[in-house]
Amino acid sequence: MHFLIRTLLLCVIWLIALQASALDIDPEREEELETLLYQDCGSCHGMTLKGGLGPALSRERMNLYTPDALANLILQGVPGTAMPRWKGLLSEQDAHWLADHLQNDTSLEH
Repeated sequence: MHFLIRTLLLCVIWLIALQASALDIDPEREEELETLLYQDCGSCHGMTLKGGLGPALSRERMNLYTPDALANLILQGVPGTAMPRWKGLLSEQDAHWLADHLQNDTSLEH
């Protein structure tokens, strides 16, 4: 029984560490992703991300999704809409960084 609890605890710690490392992107890449967000995403969602062809990317709206769901939306796009797949240009780590940024950056409050 103790072995099972210890194994479960180690798995939880490993998953937490894995999630933390998923957002560990070097500062240069962070700048590139932020530029992509405001330039490329901004071409549809508005240069200030307050809406345009696509909806506003406010923190309130972005927090309706789980971080994984938002990263998946970024990577897979939304079929039947103007939201493209970014999977060929962004890694899963990049998509998770963007999701975290969209959900936690206070400058995106509306």
